[in-house]
Amino acid sequence: MKKISMDIETRSGADLMKTGVYRYAEDPDFDILLFGVSVDDGPVRVYDLACGETIPEEILAALTDNAVLKWAYNANFERICLSSWLRRQAPEHFRSACPAEDPGGKYLDPAGWRCSMVLGYYNGLPGGLEKIGEVLGFEQQKLKEGKDLIRYFCAPRKPAEPDGGRQWHLPGDAPEKWQLFKQYNERDVLVEQQIQERLLEYPVPDFLWEEYALDQLINDRGIRIDRQLVSEAIRIEGLSKAGLTDRMKKITGLENPNSVNQMQAYLAANGLEMPSLGKKEVAAAIETAPDRLAEVLSLRLQLAKSSVKKYQAMENCVCADGRCRGMFQFLGAGRTGRWAGRLIQLQNLPQNHLPDLAEARETVKRGDFEELCQRYPSVPGVLSELIRTGFIPREGYQFIVADYSAIEARVLSHLAGETWRSEVFRDGGDIYCASASQMFGVPVEKHGQNAHLRQKGKIAELALGYGGSVGALKAMGALEMGLPEEELLPLVNLWRDANPHIVRYWRDIDRAVREAIRLRIPTRVGPVRFRCRGGRLLIRLPSGRTLTYLSPRLRPNAFGGESVTYRGLDAAKKWSRIESYGPKFVENIVQAVSRDILAAAMMRMRNYRIVGHVHDEVIIEAPRETDPQEICDIMSQPPDWLPDILLRAEGYACAFYQKS
Repeated sequence: MKKISMDIETRSGADLMKTGVYRYAEDPDFDILLFGVSVDDGPVRVYDLACGETIPEEILAALTDNAVLKWAYNANFERICLSSWLRRQAPEHFRSACPAEDPGGKYLDPAGWRCSMVLGYYNGLPGGLEKIGEVLGFEQQKLKEGKDLIRYFCAPRKPAEPDGGRQWHLPGDAPEKWQLFKQYNERDVLVEQQIQERLLEYPVPDFLWEEYALDQLINDRGIRIDRQLVSEAIRIEGLSKAGLTDRMKKITGLENPNSVNQMQAYLAANGLEMPSLGKKEVAAAIETAPDRLAEVLSLRLQLAKSSVKKYQAMENCVCADGRCRGMFQFLGAGRTGRWAGRLIQLQNLPQNHLPDLAEARETVKRGDFEELCQRYPSVPGVLSELIRTGFIPREGYQFIVADYSAIEARVLSHLAGETWRSEVFRDGGDIYCASASQMFGVPVEKHGQNAHLRQKGKIAELALGYGGSVGALKAMGALEMGLPEEELLPLVNLWRDANPHIVRYWRDIDRAVREAIRLRIPTRVGPVRFRCRGGRLLIRLPSGRTLTYLSPRLRPNAFGGESVTYRGLDAAKKWSRIESYGPKFVENIVQAVSRDILAAAMMRMRNYRIVGHVHDEVIIEAPRETDPQEICDIMSQPPDWLPDILLRAEGYACAFYQKS
């Protein structure tokens, strides 16, 4: 036996979409109903566990044999569910990669597992077995009836149903449905096998499967949460929202001040037309609105804070040991292969700026709503800033948080050969000051001469590295920062004049992509290679990882020229034809290389207890004597495949997760 392909059907009292698989699989009512499996690409056999069939010993043994590759679509689900099931039903077959005291020790070793969803992501395909089948045009598609069957057999019965004492529908309740459910399970294995077969010539490299195994260990380990802080934050949010709503009603006289239509009508009746009540528009209107309306708009902004959703997500997915798991999707971000967030979404947590963060945190833990109201102008704002602090290390440990300094700017400068920027990084300079100095031809110091120009250098650096112009500056908040609109285009030109190698790099990448598509020949720009093969544009990164763009074409654009297009998920998450160009490909390449640098560092640190990571940052649960500089030194080492890049990591220790 060299490999098995599998799919399982399960039931649980937990809502999988809210809790994630880790909490789902530890529910007391969790069980595996069907186990569909193909051994070495042979016929699919469905074992009807709900009706008393058993899984053969040799297959159970294969689940912990790393020499046998175990394939599944979203393999994390099968691995975690089987971990729980084996520990209950066949503990002699359970084996973890972690020692028992490690929080990840409750789950099967991921080293021998392979995920066909990851294989799909690597090849530029969408998530979802049904979507992949449609895009690749499989003869055997996922059965459409599956969702109804899952609702019937896998979710608890509704209390209002007849014979209401029973919690679950059983196979005997609907024999025809049960037979269809078994066909559904078999079909999923067949579709999963088709993915493997269709993508046989475009495999995930072995080093990426090693990264995937580490990713799974990080997901298994999870992050501990402060359950008292979380529960009190949810309670206080409710009190705050009720109070703010009452104030709004008294001021406006509206029955429902949260209604967009009612609020727009109220503002218009008081002389303020607001076509949009988005957060940015409301914040801008506060600056010029009369005091009474400014107060109303300020209250609306406070009510719009969505911090309670993050706290609720923590409460939903926390496991019995107080840790939240399953928050990172390997290769989940399209076009770059960065990790995508799941459940709590660590990638978009609000920053914290409170000077008395620890004191505010303790006030919330005590549940002292009155003190919060007295000390802070916005209770929702405080709760928002405290979300990060809901994550805490285990007893006797600390968090070490370390991140790369200006990682994308460093990668872009290195790949483009913009040497003056690399010299700034080598000498430990401030890139915003250096950029402003290069643009305006005068010395710029953060707190010294020409300091006022640093802000212009900063906004230019953040907005213009990937071909952005005036629109990018506006989107980055240039006008809100006080830059006059008439200065924006000159600022774009100054930045481009100061960075000629980067501007040329945009053109070189654009040319290389077009030649690869038009002439069907391999092209290269520095260490990045391009070629078209099998209806794919393949961009090989310095790490050896490949970015895939499906069905590349050169087509006329709205400006009378020619654009590169390919098929992928658009901004609305629909599968469609997407238009791209040189600077956008540069952005994808730079972010992908930045991701690979972080992944390489994480592999070097795999013996540390990594519990989380966000873009260019790692979070490590470490003994209190661990020096953060130890972690920073490891991260600052360049990878073997980009040995000359100048990297710098900075870190700090903390008793709860925070931005330093």
